[in-house]
Amino acid sequence: MIGRAIGFGFATARDFVARGLIRAGIGPNALTLTGMLLTIGAGVCYALGAGSRFAASLSVGPGGADAYLLLAGVLLILSSACDMLDGAVARLGAKATRFGAFLDSTLDRFSDFAVYAGIAVYYARQSPANVTFVLMSMLAFFNAFMISYARARAEDIIDACRVGYWQRGERSAAVLIATFAYNTPALLCQQAVLPMLTVLRRVLYTRAAIAGRQPPTDPRGGPLHLRLRLWRWPRMTIPYDLVTGLNIAWLIFAPVGDIDPIRWLAGPG
Repeated sequence: MIGRAIGFGFATARDFVARGLIRAGIGPNALTLTGMLLTIGAGVCYALGAGSRFAASLSVGPGGADAYLLLAGVLLILSSACDMLDGAVARLGAKATRFGAFLDSTLDRFSDFAVYAGIAVYYARQSPANVTFVLMSMLAFFNAFMISYARARAEDIIDACRVGYWQRGERSAAVLIATFAYNTPALLCQQAVLPMLTVLRRVLYTRAAIAGRQPPTDPRGGPLHLRLRLWRWPRMTIPYDLVTGLNIAWLIFAPVGDIDPIRWLAGPG
């Protein structure tokens, strides 16, 4: 399957690079910090040009094509590489520590904030400001934060709470795809709404686990109504690939534009 092939290729390349970093004496915490700094740089690029629709050249500003989104995407790829490599370096180099895991999780929240704060700043600077997209940026960050928070709090009570489609990998991939597709509005519409369903699922899963029930984590072999919920299937399955394909198509092709229904409802002034 597509997901399995891509996952195997990434894992092989990641471990190869990680072993080279270990030989060079680079630790996992340094990679974690570098990844956050790169994401902050991407956030600055979003603040300067999140609404760009093209990047015909590397020139920026009034005199040329706006390449800020392109630059943001490059920085995010480098940041994502650091995010994948820090765990691999810790595992393969026997450098995993409890503080390292804490640092990684904490700085991930800073990175989420940098991206959506940058997008919000861009739309707030427009004349007139796009109130809808500023609010959606806030909701997108809130969703990203709550997904992580719900899992952390749940796992203080139950053994594990990793359910839900919109895990960090899916959210990071969505940001990257929308950035290179020059379609930030489609990203905001998606991330302001859909990830909250993952938060809700984790809440309901935790409640069921506390009550002593065994909530299903995998629809395979379950009743038909669960198997038809394609977004509940795990990675490296055909239903998961179908759902992911639809989300990617939305990010690339959705003709959202710079809509601002909140301002329209508020009326003139």
